Amino acid sequence: MDFDTIFQRLYPQLYRYLHRLTGSSDTAEDIAQESFVRLLSRPLPEDEARRWLFTVATNLVRDGARSVKTRQRLLVAVPVGPAAVPLQDEEVEREESIAKVRAALDRIPERDRMILLMREEGFRYEEIAGTIGVAPSSVGTLLARAARRFKDVYCSQETNDDSPG
Repeated sequence: MDFDTIFQRLYPQLYRYLHRLTGSSDTAEDIAQESFVRLLSRPLPEDEARRWLFTVATNLVRDGARSVKTRQRLLVAVPVGPAAVPLQDEEVEREESIAKVRAALDRIPERDRMILLMREEGFRYEEIAGTIGVAPSSVGTLLARAARRFKDVYCSQETNDDSPG
């Protein structure tokens, strides 16, 4: 399969994964593009290219975690957006929900966050295992633990939000 076809099929998945992982559309786009540039020198069949791309992208995120965290803090401190146009109630609720999910994801271990997001993108256990370097037979257990940790963190946020300040 040619590069253009692989790009057309895999870029949207890789971008969504990276956007969820980093919380930044700019960072997600930059890392996705860098991953595909690196793929140009490694012609692989599509099934291998998918895992390879996500592994490279995950490593690039890991390598640039410090700058991503700085960017996220700046975006939270100085939100960018059309201040003059008030958001509708549904959009506000959606943004709050996304922020709560992102905050919970930020509070769980990095490996848990990665495997939950990979699973959300439709990765098979074998692909997740290859990306994070574990046996495929352990992925189910790791996913269950990661989901439990996420739920615990998310629910504790909800409880803290409901308690009087």
